[in-house]
Amino acid sequence: MQIPVRFEIDGLALRGDLHLPAAPAPPLVIGAHGLLSDRSSPKQQALARACTDMGIAYFRFDHRGCGESEGSLASADLLDARCRDLLAALAAMRRRGGFGSGLGLFGSSLGGAVCLRIAARETIDALVLYAAPVRSAPLRAAAARPGVDPELVRQAGLLGADFDLAPELRRIHHVLVIHGDADAIVPVDHGREIHDAARPPRRLLLLPRGDHALSDPRHQELFLRESALWLKAHLSGRQG
Repeated sequence: MQIPVRFEIDGLALRGDLHLPAAPAPPLVIGAHGLLSDRSSPKQQALARACTDMGIAYFRFDHRGCGESEGSLASADLLDARCRDLLAALAAMRRRGGFGSGLGLFGSSLGGAVCLRIAARETIDALVLYAAPVRSAPLRAAAARPGVDPELVRQAGLLGADFDLAPELRRIHHVLVIHGDADAIVPVDHGREIHDAARPPRRLLLLPRGDHALSDPRHQELFLRESALWLKAHLSGRQG
């Protein structure tokens, strides 16, 4: 079952889709997309299907200024704004009710940074990160290279304030870190840093010659399978 959801934060209406399995009181996973993506990204849709097949609810939503949500991408501190979006999504799901006690987060690229910050401050039972940056410097450095795609320059300019999540990494746990070792946007060292600093249980899955866009179909299959297994392992049995 797929249910459209509308919720508000900072005077803006955000929209998402809640995927519910047949099982009563399922655990819940909330997904956070990348900088210029939205809730219709293939990773989000595929993971939503995989979760519901395993009896786990999945909520995917559009951050402010993306997809069908109101607002603008321009922000003095985009990371902070997106963290407020994710917390508002979590509050909307708690108001709706009907879920078990297990809560998971999935974040892709900038969405991974958002999930990192929230997981360091909230009780999160399972965390999956794809190509998550620990700090904003890599995107700005990539955008500064000669002859770079103008779109990448625009993305770097949208980030607003710089961020560095390194001090928060030691507070996360139950995390699966997935990263391509040929990622030209967020270097693979960020994935290693997250894994090494996190508390167990933790796992690092490196994709050989994998890029930031997860363009290799074999990597897409591996991402989906291992993400679903991690969420199932740490959320199964957490129904109400």
